[in-house]
Order: sequence, then structure tokens, then C-alpha cells
Amino acid sequence: MTALPRLILASTSIYRRELLSRLRLPFDTERPGTDETPLPGEAPEALASRLARAKATDVAMRHAGAWVIGSDQVAECGGRMLGKPGGHEAAFAQLASMSGQAVRFHTGLCLARDGQPPLEAMDCTAVHFRALDADEIERYLRAEQPYDCAGSFKSEGLGIGLFESIENRDPTALIGLPLIATARLLREAGLRLP
Repeated sequence: MTALPRLILASTSIYRRELLSRLRLPFDTERPGTDETPLPGEAPEALASRLARAKATDVAMRHAGAWVIGSDQVAECGGRMLGKPGGHEAAFAQLASMSGQAVRFHTGLCLARDGQPPLEAMDCTAVHFRALDADEIERYLRAEQPYDCAGSFKSEGLGIGLFESIENRDPTALIGLPLIATARLLREAGLRLP
């Protein structure tokens, strides 16, 4: 039996690591050295795609023969990008601005290996937020503290209660790694899933 090539997730995100472990393939994780600053005028979808590719290729260049998964998510509401809030006040402001609005989450995915063209995919999820009052936002933030999440919520936790609806092709994309597309790209690369 042929040994599987090494698989590396170019991320230290616990959310992406937990998602990838669902595919039951052995993998390592490594932090990419990627500058995530948007380029002037760069669209959210283009930024997510560029960063996913940059993360995957950065790590792949350091590990000959390994397949590397890079992923990045960019949220947008009303034409402006929303990043990770980093703290309570910024998270409160984000959620207040998204109250009653539709927010689009662009999740770029790239599977790279040195010397080969990268395999790429993109997922877009639309989240429709309920009208939220200040007390609801405050209670949610105190309970879940989603300060490391784009959009200031965790859909896999209490954040689901903030929504009116979700439109998507892959429910895992909103958490940060679209597993349907990941499994497809891994198969295209010749990796056999259990």
C-alpha cells in the first residue's frame, strides 16, 4: 500500500483544525507567514481567494512533497469588509451594524504542492441577521466571546440564534473551512478519503 503524502493545514485556527479532522486524514498544522492586508480596491471574494492561495503556497514552499490546505474567510456587509473584532467593543459595533442585514461570507480554499498548479475553490454563504437589540448583543457577547471570529459570532454555538436564515452550499464553510470543496480538491489531488 502506498503511503499518503503529508497533509498540512496552513492555519493554527482551532475551528479549521476541528473541521479538517472530520475527514479522518492525518495532518499537521503550521502557521503561514502571510500578510493579510487587503490590496487597495480589492474585492472581498478576491481577497479571500488570494489569501487562501498565499497561505497554502507559503507553507508548501517549506515542505517538499506535502499537500497544503490554505483557507481564508472575508465577511462583507453593505459593501464593507468585516474583520475579526479582537475585543468586546468592536464586536458589539459589528453585531449592531449587522442587525437586520444580510452579510456575505466569502471563503477561499486552496490546495497547494510545490511544483504543481494549485487547486482552488470558493464558497459564499449569506447570513441574514435578525433585528438585534443592545441587550441581546451584550448577552451574546458575554456568553460566547467570539472576538477571534470574522463577523463576531460562532454559528456552531449560540451565534445561530442571531440569524433569521442562512443560504449556503456547505454548512461548514461559515465556520471557516468548506469541507465539501476540501474533500473534492483532495480527491482531485489523488488523496483517498477513508
